[in-house]
Amino acid sequence: MTGLSHEVLRDIHRRMVRIRLFEEAAGRIFEAGRMPGFIHLYVGQEAVAAGVCAALRDDDQVSSTHRGHGHLVAKGGDLSRMMAELMGKATGYCGGKGGSMHVSDLDLNMLGANGIVGGGVPIAVGAGFANKYRASGAVSVAFFGDGATNIGAFHEAANMAAALELPVLFVCENNEYAEYTPRDQTMAIADVVERAAAYGMPGTKVDGMDPVAVFEATTAAAGRARAGAGPSFIECKTYRYYNHHGVQTLGMKYRSDDEVQQWRAKDPIPRHEDLMVGAGAMTPDGIEAVRAEIAAEVEAAIEFAEQSPLPDPDDLLADVYSGPAGGRQPLPPP
Repeated sequence: MTGLSHEVLRDIHRRMVRIRLFEEAAGRIFEAGRMPGFIHLYVGQEAVAAGVCAALRDDDQVSSTHRGHGHLVAKGGDLSRMMAELMGKATGYCGGKGGSMHVSDLDLNMLGANGIVGGGVPIAVGAGFANKYRASGAVSVAFFGDGATNIGAFHEAANMAAALELPVLFVCENNEYAEYTPRDQTMAIADVVERAAAYGMPGTKVDGMDPVAVFEATTAAAGRARAGAGPSFIECKTYRYYNHHGVQTLGMKYRSDDEVQQWRAKDPIPRHEDLMVGAGAMTPDGIEAVRAEIAAEVEAAIEFAEQSPLPDPDDLLADVYSGPAGGRQPLPPP
């Protein structure tokens, strides 16, 4: 059982179900050839985004990854604008120009997904520097995968955050694979959290399929950061159910069926639902009502996206941040 209030348990559940139903729908649309580009689905990892974001304040910032839909949904993202962006429509978060790997909502302090592995980590550290400079009391969260901790930008950012005692939470979503390569083939340590000690920051390893464990670890780390004690590292042991991108394996068999099924048996959503029912936080009928409500929200988002227009070609250079007038700067003569 847990000491969390029923309200918090229900909040975490709603965030996870919103992620799952949105992602499953996006996967079906992608497989049907109705979505341009690629998508990297978050299905299976919902407990991490939900547990972290439920523990944050509205003014706390989040930097995301190429597998970033779940983070924006958990931060309260608009499903209609998200789906429109994934489908390349003008009503999307980035006007249909960013696609799956670049959704953001600055009004929610969601600093954006990032197609560069580890690219969002320095962004969160920059936000953390600003938070400390302004004495705002806000913290920033960098989500990243296990593979991103092999990238130089991660190490530089972690060192800076620790040296300057910045209010940053480093949240590693260790799903055991960097694209198609198992973690044990890319690093000599079993737990990624061991890397935190090199920078003098505390590290915690949690069950990333348990949103309550993630929530409690985040609450403690965020409290430490707000108190001026600097950054923390949280490694969440989790798993993605689908392929690195899309749904099918596209003929690349890099995981055994037994392995996938073993992790599916730890599915965070039914696990959390059992906890809520046992704690008296929600009834089975209440759980089904939440699912039905969110399913309707997802269907409305799909309809909104499908009816939205494609971007106007005349707006190709709008929002390009490399010159005056939205990027419409003439090229210099040769």
